Amino acid sequence: MRVPVSWLREYAALPAGVTARELAARLIAVGLEVETVDELGADITGPVVVGRVLAIEELTGFKKPIRYCRVDVGAANGSGDPQNIICGARNFSEGDLVVVALPGAVLPGGFAIGARKTYGRMSEGMICSATELSLWEDHEGIIVLPEGFAEPGTDAFEPLGLRDDVLDIAVTPDRGYALSVRGVAREAAAAYGVEFRDPADVALPAADAAGGYPASVADAAICSRYVLRGVTGFDPDAPTPLWMKRRLAMTGVRSVSLAVDVTNYVMMELGQPLHAWDRARVRGPIEVRAAHRGERLETLDHVKRTLDPDDILITDESGPINIAGVMGGLDTEIGLETTDVLIEAAHFDAAHIARSSRRHQLSSESSRRFERGVDSAVQLAAATRAVLLLEELGGAVVDEGVTHIDLGAARQPVALAERHAARVAGVDYPKGTSARRLREVGCEVAEADGGDTLLVTPPSWRPDLGDPNDLAEEVIRLEGYENIPSVPPRAPAGRGLTSGQRLRRAVGRGLAGAGFVEVLSYPFLGERDLDGLQLGAEDARRRTLRLANPLNDDEPLLRTTLLPGLLKALARNVGRGFGDVALFETGLVYLPREGAPERAPMLAVDRGPTGEELAAVEAAIPEQPRHVGAVLAGDREPAGWWGPGRPATWADAIEAAREVAHAAGAELVVRAARREPWHPGRCAALYVAGAEGAVLVGHAGELHPRTVAAFGLPARTAAMELVLDLVERAGVRAAAPEVSTYPVATRDVALVVDAAVPAGEVEAALREGAGELLESVRLFDVYTGEQVEEGRKSLAYALRFRAADRTLTAEEVAAARAAAVAAAAERTGAVLRG
Repeated sequence: MRVPVSWLREYAALPAGVTARELAARLIAVGLEVETVDELGADITGPVVVGRVLAIEELTGFKKPIRYCRVDVGAANGSGDPQNIICGARNFSEGDLVVVALPGAVLPGGFAIGARKTYGRMSEGMICSATELSLWEDHEGIIVLPEGFAEPGTDAFEPLGLRDDVLDIAVTPDRGYALSVRGVAREAAAAYGVEFRDPADVALPAADAAGGYPASVADAAICSRYVLRGVTGFDPDAPTPLWMKRRLAMTGVRSVSLAVDVTNYVMMELGQPLHAWDRARVRGPIEVRAAHRGERLETLDHVKRTLDPDDILITDESGPINIAGVMGGLDTEIGLETTDVLIEAAHFDAAHIARSSRRHQLSSESSRRFERGVDSAVQLAAATRAVLLLEELGGAVVDEGVTHIDLGAARQPVALAERHAARVAGVDYPKGTSARRLREVGCEVAEADGGDTLLVTPPSWRPDLGDPNDLAEEVIRLEGYENIPSVPPRAPAGRGLTSGQRLRRAVGRGLAGAGFVEVLSYPFLGERDLDGLQLGAEDARRRTLRLANPLNDDEPLLRTTLLPGLLKALARNVGRGFGDVALFETGLVYLPREGAPERAPMLAVDRGPTGEELAAVEAAIPEQPRHVGAVLAGDREPAGWWGPGRPATWADAIEAAREVAHAAGAELVVRAARREPWHPGRCAALYVAGAEGAVLVGHAGELHPRTVAAFGLPARTAAMELVLDLVERAGVRAAAPEVSTYPVATRDVALVVDAAVPAGEVEAALREGAGELLESVRLFDVYTGEQVEEGRKSLAYALRFRAADRTLTAEEVAAARAAAVAAAAERTGAVLRG
């Protein structure tokens, strides 16, 4: 919402010396988000005055019409003589008042005005258009001022409003009243403790006034108040006054015509959207109702729209003429010859308007206000203000009859403990503070229990005030958030991170240290994602929970695996030029419980839940195990002067899983497996040792080519996913290793085994056979070729031996090596390679 400070001052008696930036700071302090302060006209300097055109000489012989004008600028030029000015505009005549920039002036954009010879004549200044002065958009010619606007030579800055400060406020959804000058002025008055003059305080017709245009409302739930007021004899050629054009332009609204401009002006002033019809085009009584399925309406943007039963419609005998609160129909719009105007002001249900606006993809100034909640009692005042402006500015005659349908219920008072705001803020506010501040925002306050309880009736323009905490917030923000003392919480001794929190941090540090970058993706997916993973119809990961109101219709399901989010993040990075990517994510997945209800129950908000209701909620909550996943593509080790790079492979995905297991203190066992979405020949099942034997905790490997194609990934992309909760349960707190000061003895051994024998089994046998003297074992070479038999492979391991209390002898090392080889031969059929 853009609010000119000059307009604001009409309704809030702000101190004269308050600057726009000081006002913005004060409004921010009471909770309004003032994003910027625009200083309009600050780049206009020098003499810009009112002038009267005395004579016009038409110059010929040029490619376009040129006029040589003599303009009376009074004494503004220092001599009192008429000013000679060249001008190409055609929309003014002799005797008209215009705006003149004299030599020495600088207009927006740094355009300096001087005296110069052009078209064979000396031009001493410029006759200005609204666009050249940045007043409003106007491409029809220069500004022609109304007669009596000012005397020639008068400085034009103040009467034209060339300089003004505009507050640009980002209005949050709960503060719809701030989408008006009226609402912001009330906030400013409260912030400074000064008088507020309500622009809605206009002379209203008698309460029993009747005879208005016939109308009815089908359902109070969709429209609680409906007002119609009309005028006749309106002059469709009457121009919008300059002051109104200027104010509309400063608020970001384009001037259209006087009738339309008046409705927009009142909307910006009071926050109440209005709609104007050509009454001659409205056929029969008006009815406010919900749409019927299949109805259609051509709106003002020339689009024929199919209406939904959730849409609120304004109809006459011909059918729909408006989508209420969103956009009017084409057939009844104000035209260039309209003389009888019907003004509508209504209070529509906010939720209906919000849904209609999104359904039809029509977001307007009107819908923005309705969906945030407008004042439910200002409709008659707004319509009256509009017809009085049409009478004043357009020569119209206001109808005596008024249509006023009031179906709203009076707001009930809220009981508020007088000390409630003080207890919430932790500040000892003096007694009477709450009542005073609540009255400043428009509440009616009565005292009970000797003043210890306040009965507060929120005003009609504050639908967001509904319980004691809402009211306490009003008191606290006006008293100043900055006056609430900052008291850091004191952590009780002996408490810290849980074991799960420590593990997650250790996993994050480990994977980050291994070159992975952490990402956070939305926990939503769609059927297309599951299809891309090549999951079969019976795969448990296809059993998902569906959101009742998804953010994205293409992703209505809660995730059962981290992989879709990771793969889409990987594809996005690769698509933006990052070819070598390694990402990881730790997060929850959501698995439906057996026998859970299809829909989670909705709890009441006006009372606490019963035991049965809590049990029903608990039954609907899905299981939420924590997973960790990682994906890799491109080079794992970059190329450079040191040599070629190394592409990421399935082995790097398995190593990432080992890093997670290491952080948990668990030993990972790797076995060949088949599982979507991994390549059937390059997939590993990952196990950890548990109390009941090996527990499957995840999979890793190279992704299936069809999955790679479905997500648009680089070829040979690798991934892993583990159930971190299962890894945590299998982990043990490892004792700090003993560091021996004695030397290490290294022995290599090359073993030939069948090609189908996993290297991990050979390693496990070596560890078991070598005994406690073995410090580590590392596979450093795998060979298949002419020097081994077909169907066999050679595995070369480096064995490190060390004792904690002595230097090992050659005989001890040889015996340990021989025992390791013997164990490998017995368990895997390995033979020493010659």
